[in-house]
Amino acid sequence: MQPAFEAQLCTSDLVAIASEGERLGELLVPEGMIGLATICSIAINGALLKAGVPMDSRFGGLLQIRDHKPFRFVELIHYASCSLDPTEIFIMAKMTQVGEVVRKGDGNILANFREIPALCRPVAQQVMTRLKEAGNRWGAHYGGNQRACVRIPVEPNKVGIILLGGLNPVTAAQEAGIEAETAP
Repeated sequence: MQPAFEAQLCTSDLVAIASEGERLGELLVPEGMIGLATICSIAINGALLKAGVPMDSRFGGLLQIRDHKPFRFVELIHYASCSLDPTEIFIMAKMTQVGEVVRKGDGNILANFREIPALCRPVAQQVMTRLKEAGNRWGAHYGGNQRACVRIPVEPNKVGIILLGGLNPVTAAQEAGIEAETAP
């Protein structure tokens, strides 16, 4: 997991750790296991909402990284069409390549796509700067008003935002053969 954190392929490098028999929130860590809680991109939604920025969470998907930069979403699941967390589906289907992105800068990682009103972009950027100062590792990537953001059309008068999935480090561990259960 550490290389994924170091490559900044997650929402934050902050992690809570619990031993077997201890709790992480409401989850009890099973015997023989260690519990790790990573920061989910939904925390950014909360920070933006608190700052008065309304947000439309459009979908979760696999973001293709080329030469260490976001290129396009290769798979996506709209939140409105699914009762499960899309990232969990991609993890279970073993469709990620977090380790490859860490090693070579190319592959597919978990990410989410949000839209905000174009007028709110300066406030959103201020919030993201404060979050980065507090340990948020991934700066948001924005698509301009009415322009595509990594090939995803953005609604009129909106700005697209890409946020990385908090489970990318855990996914890297699973790709390396370490057994893990996720609970987004």
